[in-house]
Amino acid sequence: MAIALSGTKKPLIQRLYFQVLVAVALGIVVGWLSPEFAKNEWIKGLGDGFVKLIKMVIAPIIFCTVVSGIAHISDARKVGRVGVKALVYFEIVSTFALIIGLLVANIVQPGAGFSGKPDANAVAGFLKQAGEMKASDFVLNIIPDSVVGAFAKGDVLQVLLFAVLFGFSLMALGEKGHSVRRLVDDMAHAVFGVIAIIVKAAPIGAFGAMAFTIGRYGPQALGNLAGLIATFYLTSFLFVVVVLGLIARLAGFSIFKFIAYIKDELLIVLGTSSSESALPQLMEKLERLGCSKPVVGLVVPTGYSFNLDGTNIYMTLATLFIAQALNVPLSFNEQLIILGVAMLTSKGASGITGAGFITLAATLAAIRPELVPGMAIVLGIDKFMSECRALTNLTGNGVACVVVSWWEGELDRTKLMRGLNREIDPSDVQTAITTG
Repeated sequence: MAIALSGTKKPLIQRLYFQVLVAVALGIVVGWLSPEFAKNEWIKGLGDGFVKLIKMVIAPIIFCTVVSGIAHISDARKVGRVGVKALVYFEIVSTFALIIGLLVANIVQPGAGFSGKPDANAVAGFLKQAGEMKASDFVLNIIPDSVVGAFAKGDVLQVLLFAVLFGFSLMALGEKGHSVRRLVDDMAHAVFGVIAIIVKAAPIGAFGAMAFTIGRYGPQALGNLAGLIATFYLTSFLFVVVVLGLIARLAGFSIFKFIAYIKDELLIVLGTSSSESALPQLMEKLERLGCSKPVVGLVVPTGYSFNLDGTNIYMTLATLFIAQALNVPLSFNEQLIILGVAMLTSKGASGITGAGFITLAATLAAIRPELVPGMAIVLGIDKFMSECRALTNLTGNGVACVVVSWWEGELDRTKLMRGLNREIDPSDVQTAITTG
């Protein structure tokens, strides 16, 4: 891939982030003023359809990116080294996210004085799913029953496993595998072309998703739980600015410039409440930002299962909120146990609908089962917090990729500075892809 410098800047109305922002605003207005219309299944289908279109290309783009990256490496030890560095980084930063959630919940105490009564039946389904989550099942689930099945289900970790094995196989073939490597590279360019077409529909998807959300839950759904939502958003903001900001500074770049660089993807996530909806574009942009192809291919997909910073903050913050709301005091030792259990349960959330809520159920059931009915308190507003979880997860994985590339010595500083200083137009996926 090569970087294409932008010529004349596109008018604001033609920029994706502006279109998505307008669509989100219109969705809020429509959902508020005409909730019955907004709750129409076709309005909901606009958002769901866009997310499905993106998920359609996630498996092939991960496969092509990972295989191409590994196949062009002559040293197999390098792949393992990148993987180990990524996992070490994920564990350290995820732990910080969990600790920050605990600290803020203890200081602010958003659940203190809550007078409502939880409905245990409202969370029965989530608790059942949480009870089925076992560490051994999670590990075994990484191995697909069949290669075709992995692609059909769109399971990121299963596709990643096969892609790594296939990439090593091509690496071992040497010159004999040249034609297959070139075919995979060409397929990657073609899939990115498909993404360039799909993202043009992002404003439509964002409008439908936001209109349905506001129409169904209404602005009043925030109600007396606005304090928890505000606390969660503030905590996530502080995590991104302080923790990720310090990490970015150590790696030699500004977190604010990085957020501006990926603003299109962040707005798509805001509109659809799904970080997966921006995964392919994020991978392509990170490669253009100077991260090496092998690092992008290994770090970003793996991070979607092992580096869920927003989900980690939510789990510890929501756990203490529920305990405070139910007047169940948790000792310091119990909070340390929460930290340890959450480090494990959060790793099993990949690919599950309502993953943050389900992993919260698993954590509470493992620590203090009497707190599980309290999940009904946050059930009604979980939708409003899912956007923030997804935004934080996406930003965290983007920063992780740049940092691991820097750690590995494979970060192109020239491309990084050009991209962050907006010498390159990052708003159009297609303009920066040239076949070589």
